[in-house]
Amino acid sequence: MSYPGWQEFLGSYWIDGRRFPQIGPETPTFMGCPHATRAEDLAGADVVIIGSPYVTSWTDEWAGVPKSEWTAAPQRVRQQSVRYPSAYIQDFDIDVAEHLRIVDFGDAEIPPEVSSSQTVDMIRRAQAAVEDKVNKALDAGALPIVIGQNSPCASYAIAHCVNDHSDGPIGVVSLDTHWDVELIDRITMDPSIAGPACWLRHTLDLDRVAARNVVEIGPRGMLEDKDGIRELLARGVNFHSAWSVRRRGIEAICADLAAAYDGTSRVYAHFDMDVIGGAGPAPGDILGELAEPIGLTDYEVIRIAHEIGLRGVDGFSFICIPPGSAVQYRVVVYVILYLLAGVVMARQSAGTQGGEDERPAARPHLMTRETNGASGEGADTTVPDAATTTTRSV
Repeated sequence: MSYPGWQEFLGSYWIDGRRFPQIGPETPTFMGCPHATRAEDLAGADVVIIGSPYVTSWTDEWAGVPKSEWTAAPQRVRQQSVRYPSAYIQDFDIDVAEHLRIVDFGDAEIPPEVSSSQTVDMIRRAQAAVEDKVNKALDAGALPIVIGQNSPCASYAIAHCVNDHSDGPIGVVSLDTHWDVELIDRITMDPSIAGPACWLRHTLDLDRVAARNVVEIGPRGMLEDKDGIRELLARGVNFHSAWSVRRRGIEAICADLAAAYDGTSRVYAHFDMDVIGGAGPAPGDILGELAEPIGLTDYEVIRIAHEIGLRGVDGFSFICIPPGSAVQYRVVVYVILYLLAGVVMARQSAGTQGGEDERPAARPHLMTRETNGASGEGADTTVPDAATTTTRSV
């Protein structure tokens, strides 16, 4: 699959003749929003977009796909975002940009040497670069959304920051094909590194994360170690396999997100987009070794994002965005905009929309939970009661 070049993109039907801010060559800001270059530029922002062009591998490939295709994701998601002339979503009759101030904070300053050197020190430096921007967004009272490709930089790094900014328990919603709960990082064999196959286990070890508030959606099939999965279920992690999503339906799964909000003060959501597998709008094979059958559909992923927005979220991230497909990058744009539409709808329901002096609270989900507002599209508007027992759907 060949992704279009920049000049071809500029001459396309939806782009031709339009202009937008850029953060670098061939890189527009997300949705043409303002470009923030300093922490001071984040003042008053509700949402901060951050790129994390990081891939973990000692070779020129990762999961059988060239590294350059993976690291291009933050740029290409931004490119695809500007094909939309505004943030108006006709499904909800809402222009997200009229209610939320979105800024693009550019990419984290990940050391270029990390592309060829996956030492413990280099990985820590890359993670610290992402955490620096995420912490500045959280300090400004905004929602950081990190567009990345690998752990720890676009997963554990965000969970770690949300954990450190919380004064109470935090919930976690994770979409993935794989659990990522191995006992040690495969690349470095260092127990301190929250790498691609173990970042969620490290997140479960954070002091404000309890297993009962972790919701894992999408793993399926025969890749996982049975003892490791049974251990997590015994600890109380809420598990909804992709098989369960199909059998029970997406609305039932959305209702079960309540476990992440039961008694928590903040929530972190993480979408590993290999969860789509072969079910998305492009062939699953573009994911290389990450593709598995029974993937979630693009609608199911976007619907879950919208529900998270309705319930509230304090940190959000992407990894493993299927490389090379323009439409898959558009799915990420949809996930972000439908998530934010949910935030807007919840705030409107809470009656917090008003003059400039009524800017919503810095922790969106604390405010939205007070509304007991849930799903759009004519669904019941009451958030289901928080789960009191561990959920496992199979």
